[in-house]
Amino acid sequence: MALPARRGRGAMAVGRGRALRGGGGASSPGDRNRSRSFAARPREHFEAVNAGIKSLYLTPPMKPKCCLRLESMPPEMLLKIFSYLDAVSLLCVGCVNKHFYHLANDNGIWLKIYSNCFQPKKTIWATNSEQTETVSLGYAALHNRKPGYWKKEYIFKQIAAVKTRVMQLVKPVDPYTGLPCRNREAIKAFGLSWIIVLKDKNGKEYVIKKAKLSFKDTSVTIRWHSMNWPCLDILSTLKLFGVTPLFPDQSRPSSKDGPHRRSLIAEYHLANLTESSVALGADKLVQLFNLNPGLLIGLWKEKNEIAFVTASLHYYQLLERSILGSATVEYTLPPNKPVLDDIDPEYGLHNYDLHLDMHGGSWTFLCGTFKNLFCRKDDIENGYLRLTVISLKDNTKHLPLIGTVGFSWETDVFKGNVKDCYVMDVSLLDENEKPFWCFSAPAYIRPSSRACSLFDYMGHMYTTDYADSEGKVCFELVWLEETKEYFIVNLVLYISIKKVNKWYGTNY
Repeated sequence: MALPARRGRGAMAVGRGRALRGGGGASSPGDRNRSRSFAARPREHFEAVNAGIKSLYLTPPMKPKCCLRLESMPPEMLLKIFSYLDAVSLLCVGCVNKHFYHLANDNGIWLKIYSNCFQPKKTIWATNSEQTETVSLGYAALHNRKPGYWKKEYIFKQIAAVKTRVMQLVKPVDPYTGLPCRNREAIKAFGLSWIIVLKDKNGKEYVIKKAKLSFKDTSVTIRWHSMNWPCLDILSTLKLFGVTPLFPDQSRPSSKDGPHRRSLIAEYHLANLTESSVALGADKLVQLFNLNPGLLIGLWKEKNEIAFVTASLHYYQLLERSILGSATVEYTLPPNKPVLDDIDPEYGLHNYDLHLDMHGGSWTFLCGTFKNLFCRKDDIENGYLRLTVISLKDNTKHLPLIGTVGFSWETDVFKGNVKDCYVMDVSLLDENEKPFWCFSAPAYIRPSSRACSLFDYMGHMYTTDYADSEGKVCFELVWLEETKEYFIVNLVLYISIKKVNKWYGTNY
């Protein structure tokens, strides 16, 4: 009796399915009986339909086919693949993970790269009882070296070769400035660029690479601008680095993502920037602040946030400072070896030459050379040697500043000019025409407290200056309203006696 009932329920389900699919047509008495049977058990019918739907849509997906991963390949096969890479690609592969790093340090691969680059292939003959085979000269040392030995040798040899090439470029010296006259070519040959790294109070770093360079006679001005500067309030330090590709190649441009070296040039503290720095001036949009040595930060007036950063770098020892330092320690200039002179009673007090540049962005206001500057022993006071370049009393040497003095700035969206701000480049040479005191720094012209006492000029007096641990520069200028220009009527350099004694071996 039970079996026919089960067959009846199955038949009713099939019949109901046909009725639903057919959507119409005459029904037989058996169909009506089945409908009444479903109506009598609605919950059982709902559960059966729901289970069918789930079985259709919740079927487990097919397992993806197994794919071969590069990391899972045997080391021998990976070494064979790596052997076809060049040095730059091999270094990049070594940064993927630890396994790749150890494989990419293989001495066999690097010895091949080293031999192809720096020495011709040489072989020796080794006689065996069964055969004669060719053995590479470097093969004997291959297994006696630690992993990565030939990699380091290749890198050091590449750096030394590039340094030799660059030093040949900087040998020719300009007789007026005493500085290398082919700095731009040397910078290009080395692939040298500059970046700034901003660090916040939590230790997070922000690297700003996008920069615009402006070359002058004795300096280069670098301006960084970005649309995504971090908030000034959270910043603690700013570091200036020189960046060079690890393997500069003149035949092709250096890759931005390739291996590079950093050399720390200067570090600046940004905490309480507006209070700890010197305000140089402002226009409608930005205000300029100076941090020694040679850093200029432009802040938006309304938001008090960074608009741009500018660094002025003097050519003196610029390549050494930008290349030979490390990522954490600045390059230290080699000490000068004094040449003693027992004959000259005023040794170290005369035959100085000064090259002076005053510029603001793309415009140069003054570029001049002043020869045979000197100081008497009686003019030494307060620990400074006084070198008078332009005297108030000698109006034949008074010089005008060409154009309207101002510092031009530019970002991705805005640009402007801050009046009476400029960059001062000073190159003072000793009697042997060697750089004695050199710097490049932002400065500004401000009204003087003393009235003009010169009969040749009818105008207001202004002053501008610079000072560091080695000396001071003091200007006095007169503004001529009729011609709308500044005249330099007094220029004096004060050199620290400690620096003079250390340089010449004297005892003033």
